[in-house]
This record gives sequence, structure tokens and C-alpha cells, in this order.
Amino acid sequence: MKRSEFVNLNRSGRRVHTPHFVIILKENRLGTTRLGVTVSRKTGCAVQRNRVKRLLREYFRLNKTRFPHGYDVVIAAKKDANKLDFWNLQRELTKVTLC
Repeated sequence: MKRSEFVNLNRSGRRVHTPHFVIILKENRLGTTRLGVTVSRKTGCAVQRNRVKRLLREYFRLNKTRFPHGYDVVIAAKKDANKLDFWNLQRELTKVTLC
């Protein structure tokens, strides 16, 4: 996903908030679902940010059927997302209705 696509998605996508994440969705008309992950420095040092990104990508890999088909999805981590383990992250994101 290009930077211009991220910016466009941030401006006009549908937002869903959870305690540790903001999920932004927008139809892409490509027939595939694409994932983008954003983790700011507020989340922690590089090691912690990379861990959050790995956990989010793994969640997406294991739960692709939960995401709407043909959409761009950006998951932006909030400040305390680095304190979650995979099971708590999965529990939080599974509660969200994305369709």
C-alpha cells in the first residue's frame, strides 16, 4: 500500500475504536483485502513497536475471514498497545464488528 493510499484511507475511511486500537476500513475495489499497520513512538521503543506490528499481522493472518473482502484495513495502535499479549489482543479485536 502506498503512502497516498494510507492518507486517503485516513481521511475518508470508516473508523472503529477499541481500547488499544483504531481500525480504519475503506473499500478498495481490488477484490483483495489489504492490511496496513501503524504504530507510533508513543507506543514504546522500536522493539515494542515491532512486536505490536508482528502480533497484528499474525492476528490478520489467522482471522482473514473476519475482515470484509475487497477492503483496505489500517490498524493504528494506541499508546498502551505494547502491554497486550497475543491472546488479549485477539480477544479485543474479535469483539469488534467490521462488516
